[in-house]
Amino acid sequence: MEAYRLKPGMPPALLAWYDRHRRSLPWRALPGKTADPYTVWLSEIMLQQTTVAAVKPYFTAFLARWPTVAALAAAPVEAVMQQWAGLGYYSRARNLHACAKAIVGEHGGRFPESEAGLRHLPGIGPYTAAAIAAIAFDECAAVVDGNVERVMGRLTALQTPLPAAKPLIREATARLVPVDRPGDFAQAMMDLGATICTPRRPACGLCPLRQFCQAAAQAEAERYPLKAPKRARPHRQGAVFFVRGGGAVLLRTRPPRGLLGGMTEFPGTDWAEDFDREKALREAPFIVDYEKLMLGVTHVFTHFSLWLDVFAAEVVPMTVPPAGCRWVKEDALDEEALPSVMRKVVAAIRDSGW
Repeated sequence: MEAYRLKPGMPPALLAWYDRHRRSLPWRALPGKTADPYTVWLSEIMLQQTTVAAVKPYFTAFLARWPTVAALAAAPVEAVMQQWAGLGYYSRARNLHACAKAIVGEHGGRFPESEAGLRHLPGIGPYTAAAIAAIAFDECAAVVDGNVERVMGRLTALQTPLPAAKPLIREATARLVPVDRPGDFAQAMMDLGATICTPRRPACGLCPLRQFCQAAAQAEAERYPLKAPKRARPHRQGAVFFVRGGGAVLLRTRPPRGLLGGMTEFPGTDWAEDFDREKALREAPFIVDYEKLMLGVTHVFTHFSLWLDVFAAEVVPMTVPPAGCRWVKEDALDEEALPSVMRKVVAAIRDSGW
């Protein structure tokens, strides 16, 4: 890392490449135009742990529905959660709404213009604060995401594995940020990692930084950045109950904090590694005959994988729902804030003929 400080030609070479090959993205300002901090913030929150392809339709829909931070702040949080449904990592949606309210209520509807000021807002961490500060306000901030970690890890052939290498990469990146184009530099690094310096089969022959890259010089680009061994992902199991009554379906809302907080779900058991299938029906919302679907639902979260047994039943219309549950018309399910795992339950029900 220390030796890399002596290569000042890297930023100009990267920016020259970016001026010719920059990606056209719906949240990115056109060349020569000032970036809108609202669209930068919205896109950066959505892009956390999510691909550009997945984010594009959500970003467009959000912006059409709430074109300003004031409009988003005035929206009911339930509407924000519903619009977010399917994008995952749902705490981002809650924090998005809380942040919009803080910007309107505490900052007169204007984003703080410094990295330090942005850090005080709900849901804005070091990376997002740096990205908004650099891209929207031209602050000389080091923006380091997964793409930048990969580019820097290869440029320097860094021998410290991730995640321990993160502070070293951030420090090295900060030394390279040009004071005249920090936002373009940040986006150029992202574009390079997304299109050229990819995790597998990087296009080193097309890379504008090949002459500066120690990993390329060693012909070992794919080896970097080094990563510590991953721990095995635990597996959990549970059961979910799809109950229909007179064209309505039984739903409930998860607690506001924690996994899938504030999202809508079908009643079910806890998800546990030592799940006891024989006792699942003891936690059913009604004492009726249930049919267990032959195929359950699988889903992979960041920290564990999940298998859900799916039980289905019919009850008398207008049956009083259990505490915490409510009836929703089945044809209105698509309007609910169902996370991806619960949409898989809907698909399983429909595929089974229920």
